[in-house]
Amino acid sequence: MTTVPIPKPSGKIRWIVCGLLFAAVVLSYIDRLVLPTLKPDLQARYGWSESGYADLAIWFQAGYGISYVVFGRLIDRIGARAGYALAVSLWTIGHVAHIFFTSTAGMLFARIPLAIGEAGTFPAAIAATNEWFPKKERALAIGIFNAGSNVGAILTPLVVPIIAVTLGWRWAFILTGLLTVVWLAAWLTFYRRPREKKSLSAEELAWIETDPVEEKRAVKWATLFRLRQTWAYMAGRFLIDPVWWTFLFWLPDFFNKQYGVKMLDFGPPLIAVYLLADVGSVAGGWASSRFIGRGWSINRSRKSAMFLAALCAVPIAFATYSPNMWVAVGLIGLACAGHQGFSANLYALPGDVFPRWMAGSVVGLGGLAGAIGGMMMAKFAGAILETVGSFQPIFIVAACAYLVALCTIHLIIPRYQVVATGGTAGVKGA
Repeated sequence: MTTVPIPKPSGKIRWIVCGLLFAAVVLSYIDRLVLPTLKPDLQARYGWSESGYADLAIWFQAGYGISYVVFGRLIDRIGARAGYALAVSLWTIGHVAHIFFTSTAGMLFARIPLAIGEAGTFPAAIAATNEWFPKKERALAIGIFNAGSNVGAILTPLVVPIIAVTLGWRWAFILTGLLTVVWLAAWLTFYRRPREKKSLSAEELAWIETDPVEEKRAVKWATLFRLRQTWAYMAGRFLIDPVWWTFLFWLPDFFNKQYGVKMLDFGPPLIAVYLLADVGSVAGGWASSRFIGRGWSINRSRKSAMFLAALCAVPIAFATYSPNMWVAVGLIGLACAGHQGFSANLYALPGDVFPRWMAGSVVGLGGLAGAIGGMMMAKFAGAILETVGSFQPIFIVAACAYLVALCTIHLIIPRYQVVATGGTAGVKGA
């Protein structure tokens, strides 16, 4: 029996959903980075110690990693709409609560709920993407909303200092918190599952439902841990997430130590780096979607895109030898682009090989693995900078991480085998 291909629809409702997901990721990163942006001023004003501030970072990652698993499981049960609403509500409460504290010990009471809520961002976004996009478009959609992390990282050092200087540091938390309230209202008003969306055309619904939809079922942790696909995703996140956390936490320090860049001058190099990362995020998702459109298998398409992205990270090994700052910016920006392109395809793995009722739990486990790797990388970076005093070993790790991650994923799952509803890998490769 010949299957008639469904033509690509003219409807754009699914891309409006993607736009909402993009905005949520932007706001997530803004709220996450307000405190680091204000840290020099608050440290001078309230006498914070470096160890006290480090504790905030460590506990944030710990809370984030553990809650990632919880949210992944929860979103499998309650769905993307309710799950995202809960996540945003929790992180907004924690974010605004920063205004009530002036010590690092006190800030923990705000930082932990912020981490818990923000941990739901990507599991909910990926669940929504799985609901609204067929596999052939999924990596592109993920690449687009994932680019919001770079936009948030760009906007925060530009906007937050102006608010803090003009109105006081507490208003930086209040005003950015109000933005998430506006987003939450838009989300609850607009978002529904495709079949519940009255404005969705039959043509676009048929396109979205190109892939078969399976009934939700309960899944046991033991079942997930028996699957190679679960370990492939966890290994990938464990190996690449630490590099991204290192970029976020250490790039200003690198530019200061290597090229004498002062705090007020961080804007141009950081903006350039994260703009390149945005390009990589969208390009990585577009590349695999393009390959699939040419008739390649999902396995070949995703891994080919990840390989190209991994190659972009290799030149960062030479960043410390750059003759000037802008050459280093280019090499680091290329690596960040590679990270985001790799991530767009790695994040698509749960939706590619797991039924929707299992994907959120797998995403949560991957987030925990990434957070553990991030905490270990932070310890490594601190020890290297204290003993060696150079970023070179850190950049060598970053240069190799993505090729190692791709090789590891390929060794664990040489083919993208779809997990059958019984909890075992199907024999048919994707």
